[in-house]
Amino acid sequence: MIAFASAFALVFVVELPDKTLVATLILTTRYRAWPVFVGVSAAFALQVVIAAAFGGVLTLLPEQAVAAVVALLFASGAFLLLREGFSKQVADTVDQGTGTGPVSFPRAALTSFGVLFAAEWGDASQIATAGLSARYAEPVLVGLGAWLALVSVAGIAVLVGKRLAERIRAHLIQRVAGLVFAAFAVFAGVQAIA
Repeated sequence: MIAFASAFALVFVVELPDKTLVATLILTTRYRAWPVFVGVSAAFALQVVIAAAFGGVLTLLPEQAVAAVVALLFASGAFLLLREGFSKQVADTVDQGTGTGPVSFPRAALTSFGVLFAAEWGDASQIATAGLSARYAEPVLVGLGAWLALVSVAGIAVLVGKRLAERIRAHLIQRVAGLVFAAFAVFAGVQAIA
């Protein structure tokens, strides 16, 4: 039970101020909350299984290579969000109250899965999960604790994101989100170079 509690506490504290919360919040302002939650929860489950199964092996990955991949992924996300946020068509349809149309559950869930799976690869929570799994030699309990912590953070982000989307226009959220993703890309790029 110590392995479970340690994993939950550590991962929750590490992820609360991390990009996981921001990325999930942004996805929730773009898509319906339920498919986002399902997609990110599935991504977290896969990440945790990988981390818990391989234990300390993930800590052997070169940090610069992981940071470079993360930088490219966030830069791509920033480009797409900014392009859509500054698109005249999106701004006009949102201002007229018609929106951009509903996105299917599978598409929103798969997009959310992909974004969070890529963003979390080599993240502190994944490395912490691998380390705790190796330390306690209880990968199932460590994995379950880490996954529940990640899902809790995602739940907080989904609730906040839904409220935010009701009060602020979508194109403004996309612009801000694009800038946040660009900042994450720059930060990861600096880590890759350093």
